[in-house]
Amino acid sequence: MKDLVANQMIKYLEDRGVEHIFGLCGHTVIAFLAALSKSEKIRFINVRHEQIASHAADGYARVTKKASVVLSHLGPGLTNAATGVANAAMDSIPMVVIAGDVPSHYYGKHPHQEVNLHADGDQWEIYRPFVKRAWRVDRADLLPEILEKAFALAESGRPGPVLVDIPMDIFSQEIDVALFERLKHNAKTMYKPSIDDELAEKIVKTLAAAKNPVIHVGGGIILADAAKELAEFVDQMGIPVSNSLMGVGALPADHPLSLGMTGFWGTKFINDKCLNADYILGLGTSFKEADCSSWYPEFTFSFPPTKLIHIDIDPSEIGRNYPVEIGAVADLKNALTVLTRVAKKLFPQGRDASALKAEIAAYKKEFKASNKAVEESDVFPMSPQRILADLRSVLPRNAIITTDVGWNKNGVGQQFPIYEPGSILTPGGYATMGFGSPAALGAKVAAPDRVVVSLIGDGGFGQNPAVLATAAIENIPAIFVIMNNHAFGTIAGLEKAHYDTTFGTLFEKDGETYSPDFAAIARAYGVEGITIQSADEFKPAMEKAIAMNKPVVIDVWMVNNPVPTAGHWNIMDIYSPGKKVHHVST
Repeated sequence: MKDLVANQMIKYLEDRGVEHIFGLCGHTVIAFLAALSKSEKIRFINVRHEQIASHAADGYARVTKKASVVLSHLGPGLTNAATGVANAAMDSIPMVVIAGDVPSHYYGKHPHQEVNLHADGDQWEIYRPFVKRAWRVDRADLLPEILEKAFALAESGRPGPVLVDIPMDIFSQEIDVALFERLKHNAKTMYKPSIDDELAEKIVKTLAAAKNPVIHVGGGIILADAAKELAEFVDQMGIPVSNSLMGVGALPADHPLSLGMTGFWGTKFINDKCLNADYILGLGTSFKEADCSSWYPEFTFSFPPTKLIHIDIDPSEIGRNYPVEIGAVADLKNALTVLTRVAKKLFPQGRDASALKAEIAAYKKEFKASNKAVEESDVFPMSPQRILADLRSVLPRNAIITTDVGWNKNGVGQQFPIYEPGSILTPGGYATMGFGSPAALGAKVAAPDRVVVSLIGDGGFGQNPAVLATAAIENIPAIFVIMNNHAFGTIAGLEKAHYDTTFGTLFEKDGETYSPDFAAIARAYGVEGITIQSADEFKPAMEKAIAMNKPVVIDVWMVNNPVPTAGHWNIMDIYSPGKKVHHVST
């Protein structure tokens, strides 16, 4: 029996458990859309810009921990989506991008929107630097196996995006349905590697004998769904846990052995704990620049004399930035299960960490007290610390936060307690401005029963305001909090500190500060819009937005003060050698 490729693709996606596709139409994919219109199992989330689709799919995959699906038109559609796909790649988020392409029989003739400056029908090559693999489907009979490989590759090993580029004529070709049917016999999930008891015993004994061990965790813990296993191991071994930006929330902030974020935006207490450690167990972390104070050995990590045990699913990350004494390639959920079992066998009473817990509790109390004045300040525009404190006080423990860049990422990592593992979605490796608001759409679609809040600057929100069209039409009740400082604030503070100018960073008109009326823009899209006019209005507005259970924009003006930092970033040495300031207020 034969059927159209497009029909069989939709059936395959349904059988695979795909429930949502994020995308935008184009003449190359309308056969696919026509087939999708008949599906009763897959909901198409229609967007106004392909970057919104890829960021939303990214947020969706972070919450579901399964590969999301993006549908894109060729040429400009594919390049519009590229930023979001690259962002997902840098943060190891599984995603399958299905893109239409020019008709296969017109390769090289330069039909409408063909990319062919270096090779005929060459648009798929654009994604090669950042996807795990890019396929161009040259024959309809090869598509079933390519789709199967695409999902398997996206979700296995170190997760990440893949591209399946399909000439538009192939969607409309007939195919023997047996080619798709045979795939049903193939396993859709794979067993993941672990460590053996011998290695686990070596690691546990080494950590138990250490004087000042620290566990440093990254986003790999969240990707592996290993937060529960991490907490069990930490409780058994009594070892403090620091985290990278991507590892925020891997251990709940109120856990007595949770230190917090290291590096440039880390505090001196946390950085010193890592700096003075004799052993560090790195779990699912790449030891990237911001988390490691540009790898300067006097600020956060110093290997040697500190010795490193590193476990990661990706062998290329082990030893990339720091030498390792013990390196292991393993799935963290499996590895931590073995480590805890061995630890309980070797040390059934666990390690006494009461003094350490008291020290950490005292530090947290002191840090909170140091922020008390700004967290309670009535100044308006508001202090960013008060915005975060008021927001945390009204949100349920399991609320999902999506961030962008600037205060809403770096300040959140430093000062906003995350209690539920995986409940903060942030653009880590690519640090993409404009990620926060579309990611909130995807997160809310994935978790409709949880409160989802996007914390985003006015610069970032201004890049993709059309998220509001999707929020309104698809009835996605995310809350968008615009931390509005009328600037690309972080860059303004950097430029002012090093060059005594803010050229190109502030939003001004005729010498006066400028901001669009974001609340009015929201209402124009059919979304509730609230403008905050005093510090006391923000908290009630958030409570109202949560209760409404509909998409809401809250525009809150804030002062552009920098995120306090005790770490280091080598831009100081590049821009201002010997100068001891990173940012200033503008």
